[in-house]
Amino acid sequence: MNNKVDAVGQACPMPVIKAKRALSEMKSGTLEVLVDNDVAVENLKRMAGSAECGFRFEKDGSGVFHVFILKDKETAAPTEDPAEKSDACMPCSGGSVTAAVISSETMGSGDDELGKILMRGFIFALTQMPQPPSVLIFYNGGARLSTEGSASIEDLRKLEDSGTEIITCGTCLKHFGLTEKLKVGSISNMYEITEKMSEAARILRP
Repeated sequence: MNNKVDAVGQACPMPVIKAKRALSEMKSGTLEVLVDNDVAVENLKRMAGSAECGFRFEKDGSGVFHVFILKDKETAAPTEDPAEKSDACMPCSGGSVTAAVISSETMGSGDDELGKILMRGFIFALTQMPQPPSVLIFYNGGARLSTEGSASIEDLRKLEDSGTEIITCGTCLKHFGLTEKLKVGSISNMYEITEKMSEAARILRP
């Protein structure tokens, strides 16, 4: 069974949500998703990987990406409908998953230069914790911290090496013209960011 989803011109996270929904209705086969930017392609690749589906894409002469996601009924993990997420996926209140959510390159308000120093100190402090956060999420101005020129790249790499998942909002990177300058972690989308935050037992917001 083959299906097609047209997500051209649609902003994150709609391509991923539509693809998830279409895959959930397929037992097996190839899903073709049409998108018009490389961030959407990367987000769909991550989604396909998490669902244990095959993945490939090609770009046509008009600039549209044709993403092909292969779902094998014997090997693919079940793909849940975003509107029907099971309560079993949610951690209990005593869970150990911690998410650090950073939406700015500064910490606090009043003086931006001081705020940058404080944020750098905060990220360094995370590397010294006995149990670093499970996931570190960057969006809006915080996206600059995981890109070229950030003073926190080495500390972020240490966190990644210790097991912290580092994700940065793809829409934010594109907005600031930083998509090609990501230096640590991976590009994410708002659906995944929302999912990670909802699964966390604790959220740190500097």
